[in-house]
Amino acid sequence: MVNTLSIYGIVAPDQRIYEGSEYQGRAINTPAIYSASKAGLWGLTRYLATYWGHRGVRVNAVTPGGVFSGQNDTFERNYSQRVPLGRMASAQDIAHAMRYLVSDAAKYVTGHNLVVDGGWTAW
Repeated sequence: MVNTLSIYGIVAPDQRIYEGSEYQGRAINTPAIYSASKAGLWGLTRYLATYWGHRGVRVNAVTPGGVFSGQNDTFERNYSQRVPLGRMASAQDIAHAMRYLVSDAAKYVTGHNLVVDGGWTAW
């Protein structure tokens, strides 16, 4: 099992990147409930990894940073300036991480959170 978390479940959002940002013509924000729910899912991931481990069930998580999906130029620029690799993630970046966790290459990995954020949380 691989759960999808968010960097906002492990660090607080930088509200400055949202100034003037839009997605499909609407202002973007990140409410507190989003962060709380993603943090809770990380706790559930660890719980299930220990609960089902003896049955050979591996439970991990992928924590994506910002994934480009049509946000306006303001958001993309603001977000990318905050990332050490200088860009937002693509859907493929996240898919590759998930593919690893469900593969035999990760057969001794459980209770892990693979953060795929271009270095956002390294600051």
